[in-house]
Amino acid sequence: MSSPLRRTWLWRSFQIAYQVFFSLWLGYRSRGVENLPADGGALLLINHRSFLDPMLAGLPLHRPVSFVARHTLFSVPFVGAILRRTHVIPINRDSAGTASLREIVRHIDHGFLVGMFPEGTRNNGPDPLNPLKPGITSIIRRVDAPIIPIGIAGANRVMPRGAIFIRPRPVRVVIGNAIPPEELESLRVRGREQELLNFVGQCMSDTVREAEAWLNKGD
Repeated sequence: MSSPLRRTWLWRSFQIAYQVFFSLWLGYRSRGVENLPADGGALLLINHRSFLDPMLAGLPLHRPVSFVARHTLFSVPFVGAILRRTHVIPINRDSAGTASLREIVRHIDHGFLVGMFPEGTRNNGPDPLNPLKPGITSIIRRVDAPIIPIGIAGANRVMPRGAIFIRPRPVRVVIGNAIPPEELESLRVRGREQELLNFVGQCMSDTVREAEAWLNKGD
């Protein structure tokens, strides 16, 4: 496995290009990068509004992020080559189970930042966050690393579901306070999965609302 701190030339090239494009054209702004650990693994939980969310969440980070993607994308010409060189973790959604879970935990234990969208699908409704998929608790219970909520606001206006072209709309990204594993210790026991889900969901909702308030303020 590659170094969790080393950005490949491909990752860095994409990051610089997207930073310039999104900052100048969309007025992209972010804050809270100091909440990320300088080294060591962490699980990034991100709200999902647009196809662009992985790029928008990863732009301000100084370390590579391993996102999760459908395994079928790895067989697509050119796309698969990019995914393999940008730390993406292949997941078979039809049979997602122990093997997929083990791969995610292995990346975090190795020191990677792993980004996930626990809503499962893109949120097209008025609420800041859709209900989280219960499966995320299985990962949280096995990860001895910080959980960091990330809220994205405005992505659904830039590239809503079904859109082909990117629209020039402002985007705000807030990286929330890290939740240390010891803070979740009492909720990670069997039988308290729903309480754990509710707690993490509330932390994510608070971060999304902060991003939306910042966007609406127009700063």
